[in-house]
Amino acid sequence: MYTIELGHFALILAFAIAIGQVGIGAVIWRGASNSGVAYMRNASIFQFVLVAASFAALMFAFATSDFSLLLAYEHSHSQQPLLYKLTSSWGNHEGSLLLWVFILTLFGAAVAMFGGRLPRKLHVLVLANQGLLGAAFIGFTVFTSNPFARILDAPIEGRDLNPILQDVGLAIHPPLLYVGYVGFSVCFSFAMAALISGKIDAAWARWVRPWTMGSWIFLTLGIAMGSYWAYYELGWGGWWFWDPVENASFMPWLAGTALLHSALVMEKRNALKIWTVLLAILTFSLSLLGTFMVRSGILTSVHSFASDPTRGLVILGILAFFICGAFILFALRGPSLRAGGLFAPVSREAALVVNNLFLATATAAVLVGTLYPLVLDAFTGIKISVGAPFFNLTFGALMVPLLIVIPFGPFLSWKRADLFSVSRRLFGAVLVALVVTIIFTAFTWQGANLLPLGFLLAFWVMVGALADLAERSQLFRIAPSRSLRRLMGLPKTVWSTAGAHFGLGVTVLGIVVVSGFETELITTMQPGDQTELSGYTIQYEGERLLQGPNYVTEHADFLVSKDGGKLRTLASEKRNYTARRMPTTEAGIQTFGFSQIYVSLGDKTPEGARVVRVWHKPMITLIWLGTVLMALAGAYSLTDRRMRVAAPKQAKKQAVGQAL
Repeated sequence: MYTIELGHFALILAFAIAIGQVGIGAVIWRGASNSGVAYMRNASIFQFVLVAASFAALMFAFATSDFSLLLAYEHSHSQQPLLYKLTSSWGNHEGSLLLWVFILTLFGAAVAMFGGRLPRKLHVLVLANQGLLGAAFIGFTVFTSNPFARILDAPIEGRDLNPILQDVGLAIHPPLLYVGYVGFSVCFSFAMAALISGKIDAAWARWVRPWTMGSWIFLTLGIAMGSYWAYYELGWGGWWFWDPVENASFMPWLAGTALLHSALVMEKRNALKIWTVLLAILTFSLSLLGTFMVRSGILTSVHSFASDPTRGLVILGILAFFICGAFILFALRGPSLRAGGLFAPVSREAALVVNNLFLATATAAVLVGTLYPLVLDAFTGIKISVGAPFFNLTFGALMVPLLIVIPFGPFLSWKRADLFSVSRRLFGAVLVALVVTIIFTAFTWQGANLLPLGFLLAFWVMVGALADLAERSQLFRIAPSRSLRRLMGLPKTVWSTAGAHFGLGVTVLGIVVVSGFETELITTMQPGDQTELSGYTIQYEGERLLQGPNYVTEHADFLVSKDGGKLRTLASEKRNYTARRMPTTEAGIQTFGFSQIYVSLGDKTPEGARVVRVWHKPMITLIWLGTVLMALAGAYSLTDRRMRVAAPKQAKKQAVGQAL
């Protein structure tokens, strides 16, 4: 019981330390001494320890079913499996906000511990800005969203967690997503430090890029996990709906992808300085916007935490303070920053600029489509819905030219390149992509449509990524043994770039195939009945009434075979959670290669038959396989010593020389 009070006290103490960290940082940054930097580092680490203790106390209360904690009473149940008791701690507004704060202080502590080689002034400014963010969100948690509110007369049993959230996906999806969201706060703090100090150079980009890459990796995995969770848990068979909450995580990902490429140009060529700082601000601003949308109560979604208007106004105030403050500072200080190196219209820098323009425009399109209905409703009372057709058309139109350009980038030289020479080197890749597309289209032809264009774009990106490796290893131009040695000796960043682009092509291929060839059947079945769909036979074996830990389920068994081959089993359920009195549908999924058969149970008819909805999802797993490949490629690049979170050796030598 006392752990709850200790957790609450630790959170309040962390708030006080965050305020002190900001105040001391503002005073000492101009004449930052070793002792001042040491204080800022220790404050960041201690702040994390306190928030970690607070979060551990909250999880302990959920794990032990301590229903004197209001949050545990409203969102947990003693019969829940332990895993879901723990995940219930962040399956609500207050708990998820504390998780957000925990990750924020974790990144602040990481900057404190691993930023020892940063210049003292920059280090102090970054930590002070992280402290300001911590003070704002810890204060919001303590004063408006206290997760440690108590009940005087503790009830015997809790009200249970939202049944839709009682899934292993909830144990994975929110933490991954939040690490991605909050990780961009470090990039934001570096941008603020650069604007305040007026100093930004290639070394700054070297420090920022690992944080950007790490955040991008986790956000990629978080979005993919959320997509797959919604796909199998909600029972509607879709993997992306352009839901405003989905868009809230997708927009920072698009901006973060642009930031990654822009920081690369700045690091290599000392160019795009102002644009890189702006992207760092925009990316975290979109993360804050997503926080506001999910927690303000303006959205109703299965994965939003609708709250009262007071909380929404406070979040809006925090949002306005940081975003408006950052843009005001950018407007005042941005023009004083030197633009950086020049480059020709045909160069790798130019290709990355084109990449940035398309990504930024796509981000703006998603932002407008997401916010316009909300703004229109707020000011006029008119309710409209901007759905998938708008996003598919606008976003798709922007992605087509971007996918065409992507394979050219690695072949272009820095500063100036010969487009004709690059096109000639890519000619073989073009032929291979065309041949594979023709073969693939011939086997899947269903009449005149745009699917062959989608195939061509996907194969073009994949083959282009492999062509870059082949070109660098001089494949077919030198002895195979020498070519293999060159291939194995390529820098990790080359491998990661090729892997990420190849993964993107895999995802595009999965999207195109499942969008063009998905089939669906809605029928009624009784035990022993079977139905056919796209060469698959689905036989309904019957159903059983089973008792789960905190639910009762109608468990239906099916046998699935492809073209009369080996029988496989899948089970689909309709659960009824007794405490919440809320039904859910658990889809049955069977995987064949990269494709899946997806079965969702409906209600019973008056005749006693069961309504069954069946989908064939061809090559749908490629969508998530591609995102995993992209994330793994990014993680591999972080193992490169040049991506360590430290000042480059060159910068260190310059500093020593100045001291002498």
